[in-house]
Amino acid sequence: MLHTTSTPTPATSATSMPFDAWLGALRQTCGHFDCTPRDRRSFQGSVSTRTNGGIDIANIVTNAEKVTSSRAQRRDEDRYCFLVVQKQGRATLVQNDTAIVLRPGEMALMDSIEACDVIPHGLIEHDSLHLSRREVAQRFGETSIPFMKITADCASSQILQLVVNRMVTEPLASAEQEEEGVSDSLVALLPTIYRHQALSPSFMEQADGTLFNCVQQFIDQHLHEDELGPERLALAFHMSVRQLYRLFEQHGETVCRYVQRRRLARCAEELASPMLIKRSITQIAYKWGFTDSAHFSRAFKREFASSPREYRRAYLARAA
Repeated sequence: MLHTTSTPTPATSATSMPFDAWLGALRQTCGHFDCTPRDRRSFQGSVSTRTNGGIDIANIVTNAEKVTSSRAQRRDEDRYCFLVVQKQGRATLVQNDTAIVLRPGEMALMDSIEACDVIPHGLIEHDSLHLSRREVAQRFGETSIPFMKITADCASSQILQLVVNRMVTEPLASAEQEEEGVSDSLVALLPTIYRHQALSPSFMEQADGTLFNCVQQFIDQHLHEDELGPERLALAFHMSVRQLYRLFEQHGETVCRYVQRRRLARCAEELASPMLIKRSITQIAYKWGFTDSAHFSRAFKREFASSPREYRRAYLARAA
């Protein structure tokens, strides 16, 4: 298995593999699956893997009609549980007679030994984090590993989403001896999230998530893309730009202002990091989607009441 720490290529620009090669790569990476392509001649798909924070992550792109695996085929695939992060397009995941629709920005937990179906709605991209199934099962104890969507309605799920969003967009700055702790931390959050969701009287309604939260998660996963804006977001969520504006207005936000604030927050984190002291302010700004250094400096000062240079100096002085 190939291991890298690079950010995966978006589905819209990924180099497509022939169907048979794609299916072979999928089986090698995620275990035995069968697949029904809509049309081999128009098939699009790619599979790549990397390791981040000690966790294997498979990036999967496909426009297949259906990807499926039976219980008999999965019985020996007991190494991992899959934490699936939808990055592009929509897909229906089916396991334990339950169907979950994942929109961009959402994530779900799947048990690797159970039969499952993945039904793409057109071209999709998702990242699959491979968590130790043994450790997940130990955490759940007497409860079987649930098939569930991770909703952002409790502190534990919000922490999980924050960490996972970082992991699917950039390498974690962790020492090798710390990597085991990343997996342990993610796995430890799952039973708390499940108990919170299962005890909620409106669990089934919450399982579908909220559109605004999906858009927020998608933005956090794509902040580094220059073209991230209203048109890109509206296209990803199959809505008009006007509908998108109204969605943000209902939450007292504007689309562009929200994206800018999230980008500024990521820039501020990197400016305050002693590990990134050799990275220039311009490099940090460009990494997070700013294309004009003067505009970045003005926006940063409005947000933090300090220029980027002063902000970095103050935080590095405290760290020292």
